Amino acid sequence: MTENTQNLLPNVVAGSTENPQLTIIWMHGLGADGHDFAPIVPQLERQLSAPVKFIFPHAPVRPVTLNGGMPMPAWYDIKSIGTTRDVSIEDMEVSQKQIEVFVAAELKQGMRADQILLAGFSQGGAVAFHTGLRHAIPLAGIIVLSGYIPVPSDDGSDYPAENKTMPILVCHGTHDQVVPPVLADMALEHLKEQGFSYAFKDYPMEHSVCPEEINHIATFINQLL
Repeated sequence: MTENTQNLLPNVVAGSTENPQLTIIWMHGLGADGHDFAPIVPQLERQLSAPVKFIFPHAPVRPVTLNGGMPMPAWYDIKSIGTTRDVSIEDMEVSQKQIEVFVAAELKQGMRADQILLAGFSQGGAVAFHTGLRHAIPLAGIIVLSGYIPVPSDDGSDYPAENKTMPILVCHGTHDQVVPPVLADMALEHLKEQGFSYAFKDYPMEHSVCPEEINHIATFINQLL
C-alpha cells in the first residue's frame, strides 16, 4: 500500500497495481481520508477472482457549514440535514472533476472505461453517484455505501442514456442515523425513475460497514470481472 503523489489529489493506492483487470476509485466519508477504507482491501482480495487496483483519494479540506464552519476533509459543503441534504452543488461539481482526473489517468494507463468502477461511503457515495451517473462513457459500475443522491436538486437531465445499463450496488444500514434509510429509498426511487437498474442490500447496522456487506461487495465486483 503506497501513497500516490502524481498530479492528482493526494491518494492511497492498494491492491494489484500490475496488470489489474479492474480499478476501483473509492471516496471516503466526511471528516475521514483515503486511509479510511484501505484496510478492507485484503478482506476483499481474498474473495476476488482477478487482480483489482484500489485508489482512495483524500478529499480537500474545506469549511463545513453543518459542523459550525470547521474545516475538515470534505467532498462538498453540507448546509443542513434532514429528509433531504442541502449541499453545495458547486463543490460537488468540483469533486466530480477531481474524480474524473483519476478516471482519465487510468484510461491513459490502458484501462478501458468499463474497467473503472466508482465507489464511495456516505458523502463519498454521493460523489460516486454524481460522477458515475454523468460520466461521458459508461463505467464498469457504481457502489454506494450508506450514501444518497441530493434529490431534488439532481433532476437527471445530464445523465447520458448509455449509462443506464451500468451495474449499481447500493448498501445501507437500517439503523443509520447519520444518513437515514429514507435517503437511500429516495436514491433508489430516483434511479428507478431515471431508468437505471440496481441491486440493493440493507443490514441491521448504523452508519458503518459490516462483514456481510464486504462479502456482497466482493460478489458484485466478481460479477464485473
